[in-house]
Amino acid sequence: MEIILRLAGKGDASRLNGALAQLSVALGDDHCAVPEDLERAGLGESSILRAQLAERGTEVVGAALYSPVFSTRVGSTGVYVSDLWVAQTARRQGLAQRLLRTAMADGAGVWGATFLKLTVAQDNSAARAFYARIGFRPLEEDINMFIDAKALTGVEEKA
Repeated sequence: MEIILRLAGKGDASRLNGALAQLSVALGDDHCAVPEDLERAGLGESSILRAQLAERGTEVVGAALYSPVFSTRVGSTGVYVSDLWVAQTARRQGLAQRLLRTAMADGAGVWGATFLKLTVAQDNSAARAFYARIGFRPLEEDINMFIDAKALTGVEEKA
């Protein structure tokens, strides 16, 4: 059966969250999002995020969740893929690359995006090899930093 890719809408929040929860399990990460979080963020034309669903019949076999990012280094908007998942049963068929291409094309159309960016765990050698194989390169000069809002409110700025 053919795998169809389509833009997720608000009615897909539960199915999308289920797919992304499987990604979290596979990575050994916590998964705190609930469908309402995805609905709140939009999943529509004027939202802060968009997603592509890959479906084989009624089964979700892949998903890409992405949002716009602006780079002064590049001088344009890009697509930041925060989550990319492909079910075991759909791997080695080019689906991950199709999801990335579709996210890029959508981002180009909606935000005028000219590049795609993502983060991969240091210890995920299989994912790193996959991304390198399709043309991604690591930005060695960048280090991802993270702080949540609660922790930031307790941080005093030091001169």
